[in-house]
Parts: sequence; structure tokens; C-alpha cells
Amino acid sequence: MRQRQALWAYAFLAVPAIFYSLIRFYPALQSFWLSFHRWSLLGQEPRYVGIDNYARLAGDPVFWQALLNSAWYVLYGLPTGLLLSFTIAYFLDKITRGQGLLRALYFLPYLVSTVAVAWIWRWFYQPPPIGLFNDILGLIGVPPQPFLRSTAQALPSITAAAVWTGLGFNVVIFLAGLRAIPSDYYEAARIDGANKWQVLRRITLPLMRPTILFVVIINSIQLLRTFDQVFNMTAEGQGGPLNATKPLVMFIYQTAFVRFDMGYASAGTVVLFLILLAITLIQLRVLGRRGA
Repeated sequence: MRQRQALWAYAFLAVPAIFYSLIRFYPALQSFWLSFHRWSLLGQEPRYVGIDNYARLAGDPVFWQALLNSAWYVLYGLPTGLLLSFTIAYFLDKITRGQGLLRALYFLPYLVSTVAVAWIWRWFYQPPPIGLFNDILGLIGVPPQPFLRSTAQALPSITAAAVWTGLGFNVVIFLAGLRAIPSDYYEAARIDGANKWQVLRRITLPLMRPTILFVVIINSIQLLRTFDQVFNMTAEGQGGPLNATKPLVMFIYQTAFVRFDMGYASAGTVVLFLILLAITLIQLRVLGRRGA
């Protein structure tokens, strides 16, 4: 009976494992193989070129600009999103009435289509009298800002939209982490006379490290894979102005499906995969060591 149950368990597990392998592992291996070939979608057969595609990446200024932009998305968006979402979750956890409604309102933007959110924020950034943000700035005497038309302001403006989109997800995760902390710790701290800052620093944050690690990794990956906001918020979806907002994912997309250079795009995909892997392993090691 035990062997029969084990066979049925392996049979049920094999179905999603095979499906996941076909849609994840096989394309990843195929992309790695293509990165060493020159191949066009227009019918040319793949031709082995060694590391030429990677050498082209090393000398391509657009690639380095896209890579730098992706790094800025993380540097801008990760600390901002973590601080805002944890602060909201911390104070939301103290509310006894209407918490479910507020939690739903914060989570609602995460359920809306990213394309719709991007176009709404694009409207916010328009010049006066159309753009909401410039209208508000005008009311307080601040001159109109170019936002998406500025090489300096466009990337932070798009990052703000990405942070706002993922804010509700982070708030819900942080709320779950806060609720998982046993109340006995807080009662003991209250008896010992600890103030709110000491409780936050000595109890809440240390016990929230696994949750913080999860949110950091998920948000880092999402910000490095930023595409929808840039494609829908910039002029003609080109990552402008002057490639100031083009992330690495958009560079790969344009290389593969605009210029049809699949080998070169696969090399960029492998680089992005290695970056995501390195960042994840570093975060696991650093935050895991602190948690220990």
C-alpha cells in the first residue's frame, strides 16, 4: 500500500515537473546554446561563432547603458518600495477597524493590468494642463517638469510607477510576517519597559528577516525585469529619451524581435540570468548570515 501511494505521488508530481521543464528549463538551455551562434528569425540557419556575441556585448554602448539603467531601477525602487511597504504594513497592523478594507485598497493596484497602470501614470506625467502632477505643482508655484521627456527625470518617474504597482503585494507579505510574530515577545518587552523603537529594532525587525529576504529577492528580480512600464510610458516604446530608460530586458526584446538577431539576444539573456542568479545568491548569503 505504501509503495502504491508513493508511485501515485510521483506520478502526480511528474506532470507539473515535465511541464515546467518544457516551458522553463528547455528554453533556458536552448537560449544558452543560441548565445554561441549567429541566427536570424528570417530563415538563416544557426552558425556557430563561439564567444563573438559576448564580445559584441562587451563593446556595445547601448548594452552597457541598458545594464546601467536596470541597476538604477533596482537602486531607486528597492529601498523605496521596501521602506514604504513596511511602514504601511507596520501601521496597518496596529489598526483594529477597517483593516480588511484598507488592505484590499492597497492590494488593488497589484491586480490591475500593468499596461493600464503604465498609461495612467503616463497621463499623470503629461505637461499642463493635461498632466495631474504638473497641475498640482502649478498650484504650489513650482514650474512644470518634463518628467518622461527628461533624461534625468524619466527613469525615476518610471520607477515610481513600478514601485506603486508592487506596493500592495509587499504590504500583504509584510502584514503576514508581522502577524506571524508571537505576541508573547511583545508582552515580555512591554513588561521590561521597552519603548516602541526598541521593540521594533530588537524584536520586530530580527524576526522579520525571512520575510524581508523574500520581499527583497522578489522585488530585485521584478525591477531587473522591468519592461511593461518602459514600453508603455516612453515615446513609441523605445526606452527614451536617448536610451535613458531602456532596461536590459527591452534591449534583449528589441535585439530579438526588431533586429531578429536571436544569437545576440540570447547572449544578453544569459547575462541577465547570471546577474539575477548572482544577486539572489548574494542576498541569501548576506541576509541569511545576519539572520543567523
